[in-house]
This record gives sequence, C-alpha cells and structure tokens, in this order.
Amino acid sequence: MASNGRLSIFARSSPPRAKAGASGLGRRVSWFYAAVALASATALHALPLPLFLLLALALICLLLAPRTPLALLVLLLTLSPLRALIATEARLDLPLDIGQILLALYLGYWLACRVIQRRPLRLRPEPVLMTTLAACAVFSLGAWQSDHIGDWLTEWLKWATMALLIWQLSLSERRNWRWLAFAVLASAVGNAIVGLYIFFGGSGADHLLILGRYFRAFGAFGQPNPFGGFMGITLPLALMVGAALLHRIARDARARRPVPPPILLAFAGAAISAAIIAAALIASWSRGAWLGFAVSLAVMLVALPRRLLHGLASALLLAAIVGAMWQAGLVPQSVVNRLTTAAGDLFTISDVRGVDFTPANYAVIERLAHWQAAIAMARDHPFFGVGLGGYALAYDAYRLINWEEPLGHAHNHYLNFLAEAGILGLAAYLAFWVVIFRLTWRTLRHPDALARAAAIGLLGSWTYIAAHSVFDNLFVNNLFLHIGVLLGILAILHRQIASALKVE
Repeated sequence: MASNGRLSIFARSSPPRAKAGASGLGRRVSWFYAAVALASATALHALPLPLFLLLALALICLLLAPRTPLALLVLLLTLSPLRALIATEARLDLPLDIGQILLALYLGYWLACRVIQRRPLRLRPEPVLMTTLAACAVFSLGAWQSDHIGDWLTEWLKWATMALLIWQLSLSERRNWRWLAFAVLASAVGNAIVGLYIFFGGSGADHLLILGRYFRAFGAFGQPNPFGGFMGITLPLALMVGAALLHRIARDARARRPVPPPILLAFAGAAISAAIIAAALIASWSRGAWLGFAVSLAVMLVALPRRLLHGLASALLLAAIVGAMWQAGLVPQSVVNRLTTAAGDLFTISDVRGVDFTPANYAVIERLAHWQAAIAMARDHPFFGVGLGGYALAYDAYRLINWEEPLGHAHNHYLNFLAEAGILGLAAYLAFWVVIFRLTWRTLRHPDALARAAAIGLLGSWTYIAAHSVFDNLFVNNLFLHIGVLLGILAILHRQIASALKVE
C-alpha cells in the first residue's frame, strides 16, 4: 500500500489473475449472467415501472453474486427499504423483515467465502469500529431500565449491526471502497426513481397532494420525511464523487490526454445519480430534508479547498447569494411558503397546550407536542431514560391533550435519545458523532483526489444527519444499514491515510 513514503492509490482491487484463458472465460460468464438477467427483467415489462426496475436490479445482483459478495450488498441496500411497504401491503407473514433476511444472506455468503478461501477473521482496533462499539456499550447500560426488552433489543441491534458492517467491510473490502459507494448510490437511485414515479401521479394519496397536481414523494418508506432523509444522506456523496471525476476529466483534457472510458462512464453514472437523487429530495417536499442538505452543502464548501479560510469564504459567498435571491424574490414562492410557514411556529411556541392548530400549522404543532412529551419522559428518567425503543410505549403517560398517537418517535432524534437513553445515552450519541466528524476531517488529507472527495461527501452526510435529526429520526426502515456502509467506507479511508502518515 505504500511506496517511497507515499500511499499507493492505485493498488490492485482484486487478486492477480492466474491465467489469461480463465480470465476470458470469467468475462464470458459475467456477460452471460448479465444477458440472462436483462432478458428476464424485460419479460417483466407488464409490471409497474418502479417494481420492474427493482426486480431487474435484484436479478442482476443475484446472478452476479457468484463473482463477488458485493452484488448481494447492492441487493441488500436496494431492497431493505421495502420493509415498511411489505409490512403494510404484503400478505406474507415473514419471521424477519426483508432487511434482516438479506443481511443474513449477505453475511452468510461472505463468511462461507472466507472459510472456503481459508482467510482469517481478525478484529483490528480501528477508531471507527471502536467508537461504534463504545456507543453500543453505553447504550447497553439502560437495558435494565426498559420494561419491554424486545423493543430495547431492536433498537440496540441497529447499532450492533452497524458495528458488524464496519468490521466486515473494513476487513474484506479495503481495496473496493469505490464499489461500496456505488452500492449505496445505486440503492438511493432505485428508491429515488420510485419516489419520482409517486411524485408525478403514481401515489394517489390525496393527503400528500401538493401544488394542486403533484404528490409528495415517499419512495418505499411510506412517509416523505424519512424518504427525503435517505436522499439527503446520499446526495453529498454523489455530488462529490461526480465533482472529483469531472475534475479528473478536465485535467486530462487540458493536458490533451485521452480520458479513459471507465472514467467517463463513472462520471456519467455519478452525475445522473446526483441529478435523480436531488430531484427526489425536492419532490419529498420535506422541510427538514431541505434544511439539512443546505447545512451539509455549506460544510462541504468549507471542507472542499485545501485552505480553511478559502472554504469559509466560499460558504459565506453561497449564503450571500442565496440571501440575495431570497430578497429579490428569485426563490420559487412555493418553496418560500413551505419554509416560512413552519419557522414562525417552530421557534416562537414554547408550550403547545392551549395553542389553536389549523391545517396550516398542524404538522408543526404535532411535532412540538411530541417534543414536550419526550422532555417530560426525560424529566422523570434523567439518567437512563425509559429504555431504547420505549418512547411509543411510554407516550400515553406523558402525552398532551389532543395528541393521542405516539407516531413511533419524538420527531427529534436528540430529544428521542434523551427520553429513551437518558443523559448518558444522549452524551454517548453526541460523542459518537463528534469522533466520527473528527476522523472524517482527518481523512481529508488523503492524497487520492477521489478518496478525498468521498471523505468530503461523507462529511456532508454526517452533517446532514446531524441537522435533519432535529426534526426526525433517520434510523428507520433499515436506513441504519446504509449508514453502516458509509461508516465502513470511512473506516477504510481512515486506515489508508493513517498507514500513509506512519510511513511518512
């Protein structure tokens, strides 16, 4: 990985090929698999477009699985958000949700490959993994406080699963982090296409009608806000990967060097992915998603130049441009109304008891009512909370009048953690993200331009999660699996930069 004190950024991503004949046979088998997958998917043309695309991707991934376990990872990340849809629409009574089934399939296949190849399983004390395990340990302290250990275990296992993915990916995919990014973006694009299909009339849900003719996009999530959260988490990575590839193409063009076709293909894929995901983010009509991405974009602008002052100047310039457009009326009025109608109530109302709610402010007042219920829970259980996953169960004892439905969480992840895990749990959660931010910022020194761009994209993803979590819980509908893979990419890149610094 190192040469002359510098990190080798073009290390081989696969074992050396034994024979040219075997290699040619492998290529022919791969093309055969792809042809069979495409032919089978074409036969499904009578199905609705979103389902057709998802099933086509599933067929391709299954047929390519003998080549690499990463095909199953793409399948896992793409289909796991169907959890909510299957739970509400399917007649099948599965013992596990689709994300758990596919995760077991992926890890089982990966473990079988390791055993057959006689490759050892090691646990290295890497910072990203150790930080996640430390958070899991602190969250375990509140188990005894929970009245429903099953709900506590469900939430705790999300963090344990993320730690497992970080360990597995950093152990086996050290040279394939680009394919991990592809897996995350492919899953986001698949869900974005479903969301856009809903936006342009594929929903039929009258309560989500906007602008008189469109529907708020919710993809496979069943709700627009977490769907917008999925788009917001992945969009920074798509933008930065596309920007890095564009810079590479422009550099080769200035030097009058031919641009390798794989680079052009990768740029086209990243650009199209970013455009589709951005369109879906807008179509979600989620204020939290819009504000979260605005904050993440500002942070990425700060991190983009090598000099911090240049980054701060870029972010301030963008803020000034947006402010001027707002004042000049260049921002679409529908977007202005969407943002301003919530801001007044959200930052001026401190107690919703006695506040009259209308169709215009209902969503904001409902969110504030759940915030107050979470604060009341934390007041009675300050140190360990009511137990992870216990907010909905304890809600009835703390709810305000007129707000009977618990909605599953407090619509503020920080207050939700305070209510369920207490002061210790919230402190551990905040400390986790502080360390992750610090490790990601350190990774910005990576000598590979594409890896540095990916690190900036990850920084944007963490920022987005931090900002949107003020309004929603994003660890829903198996989205923690995607976050776990992104953390796995960070673990790989951080190990590379740490190894390079040691050599230097």
